Amino acid sequence: MSRAISLPRGVWAVVLAFLLPIASSAMMPAASSDAPQRPALEPLNRLPRMVQEYFVEQVGRIEQRNDFRRAVLEDRDDAEAFVRDVRRRIDLCFGPWPEKTPLNPRVTGVVERDAYTIENVIFESRPGFLVTANLYIPKGRDFPLPGVVGTCGHSATGKAMEAYQAFAQGLARQGYVVLIFDPLGQGERLQYPNEQLRSEIGVGVREHLYAGNQQFLVGEFLGSWRAWDGIRALDYLLTRKEIDPQRIGVTGNSGGGTMTTWLCGVEPRWTMAAPACFVTTFRRNLENELPADTEQCPPRALAYGLDHQDFLAAMAPKPVIILAKEKDYFDVRGAEAAYESLRRLYRLLDAEDNIGLFTGPTGHGFSQENREAMYRWFNGVTGISDAQSEPDLTIEKDEALQCTPRGQVCELDSRPIYEFTKARSQALAKQRPSELTLSRLQPRVRDVLRLAESDGKSAPEYRILRNWRSRGYPRPRWTTYLVETEPGIHAVVYRLGSEQLLSRPRATTKRAVLYISHLSSDAELREEPLIAELIAADPDTDFYTVDVRGIGESRPDTCDENSYFNPYGNDYFYAIHSIMLDRPYVGQRTHDLLRVLDWLGEAGHDEVHLVGKGWGAIPATFAAVLSDRVMQVTLKNAPTSYSEIAESKTYAWPLSTLVPNILASFDLPDCYRVLAPKRLRQIEPWNADAKPVD
Repeated sequence: MSRAISLPRGVWAVVLAFLLPIASSAMMPAASSDAPQRPALEPLNRLPRMVQEYFVEQVGRIEQRNDFRRAVLEDRDDAEAFVRDVRRRIDLCFGPWPEKTPLNPRVTGVVERDAYTIENVIFESRPGFLVTANLYIPKGRDFPLPGVVGTCGHSATGKAMEAYQAFAQGLARQGYVVLIFDPLGQGERLQYPNEQLRSEIGVGVREHLYAGNQQFLVGEFLGSWRAWDGIRALDYLLTRKEIDPQRIGVTGNSGGGTMTTWLCGVEPRWTMAAPACFVTTFRRNLENELPADTEQCPPRALAYGLDHQDFLAAMAPKPVIILAKEKDYFDVRGAEAAYESLRRLYRLLDAEDNIGLFTGPTGHGFSQENREAMYRWFNGVTGISDAQSEPDLTIEKDEALQCTPRGQVCELDSRPIYEFTKARSQALAKQRPSELTLSRLQPRVRDVLRLAESDGKSAPEYRILRNWRSRGYPRPRWTTYLVETEPGIHAVVYRLGSEQLLSRPRATTKRAVLYISHLSSDAELREEPLIAELIAADPDTDFYTVDVRGIGESRPDTCDENSYFNPYGNDYFYAIHSIMLDRPYVGQRTHDLLRVLDWLGEAGHDEVHLVGKGWGAIPATFAAVLSDRVMQVTLKNAPTSYSEIAESKTYAWPLSTLVPNILASFDLPDCYRVLAPKRLRQIEPWNADAKPVD
């Protein structure tokens, strides 16, 4: 895991190229050259902490419920039932698993050293999906020996990184057979290599985000793919005659600590584990504004009441040690809380000595003191060695550990992950109904967006803000309303008219136009030609705009400075937490819009012309499908389809605009089709790269 990521070159630059102009351009109408120039206006953003505090409250309540569930365990039967239930819930997050297919392993090279041999190994975790690994086999020992699968954290060189070589060598010198493998997107397994065999996206985190966000559309989870690589690595290790299957461990640091933790929850064959520099709590990461990779955020995990410690609880009562760091960005307080909770569980199972915590004094990384704590723990379980410190090591050059001729599996025709996503999308398209009526589509929309039925009668509460000086809007008077769409969340609505309203909204026309902003209503009221066109075409109709949560007036200022458009920034941060909560961000924004439509109905607007642009066109589409109040729809820069995004190698739509598993049920063209009777008008649709369609 990387603490901060700048916007990468190449594909992700499309995000800025096509989405930033509104936010960064001058915010005033053009003036004559001899007129006095007014300074550009920054878009209004009066609720920058709203989204963060909402999510903290949601996750905090879940953690309280989880703590209570664990606290009421009283005896061994309760503890065993809890462990079984944890395993069931984990399987709901990570499964279903693919069929196990032939590994087709091959050894491509051997490195001879004084105390061990290194075999460079390639196997297939899925057909045509190659995994590169190094197998360390001790010399001068009687077989079989304990085995360990090593999972790598984020590094450009994967298994060849010095700290990861170090723990594999250290274990081998003490008598363990160690298989350490490259994660996808790292080492020899780049998924987006260019002609120079360098990543077009960015190694590690960036490839994980790019592939993983896209996978959600087809119901896949990158964490499951990476865990499956680990399961198949274990399968390969157990084929070796050198291995004692009764003594099998797993360890890794950072992103490898993530995988070690997840593997504890999904694979029952481990007999010991040592995750390093990962285990804390979801709440601590959220409160500390710490983004995590796609694979570090299991879908529905929070909704199912799971936390990091539960994946280790799934191992109980087998021996597990949590390796933490005092100066890590993974909050050590969470690691301590996880340990104390697990210690109580293990005590109920008469195995309190089988759970441990070691906190090294330094910062993030699999440093020597943490490696030595891991050695001591594994040695205590296996009895293979009594060493208390790390033996002398010899760090190899990357080339010695390469399994492929030039260091990348693409030259061996390994299928990139995006091809699997494309194939899955095409398969789902064949399974979906070819024609969906409005009545059949509406429940599907509600289901994938996790929207409850609305009675349409109870209009939301709202506040009326004091207006600032003129913002240069196309009408002379305007009022701002904060419409409470749910506790802790306000949609920001501007009403433009010829008279100033200082109290409740009042319909002067039965019909209203409601514009859903792309990035900022305040900015787009000055900059967006479509708004000027709409007002000029129907000057007497009441005109409203809305910023749904996380947009415009509630654009978060959390995580890293100015991180909103960063693929690892705060817009992603809340989108991925929404997936863990099983409430897609698009669904939450659609809910905001539906509540604003209820609010407009109370004000006297029985007919609404719904207009959405860019990111705002997506909730506008879904709300138009669901609301009888919407009589006309205009969409500018709406995505052509989710299938196109899922089936493209490159795309520029952020995670906050994607809906998990939507393509198993329907696609956006199904919505566009049923909106034809509502006079749907499409203006410059955008393709997967957020560029106008030819």
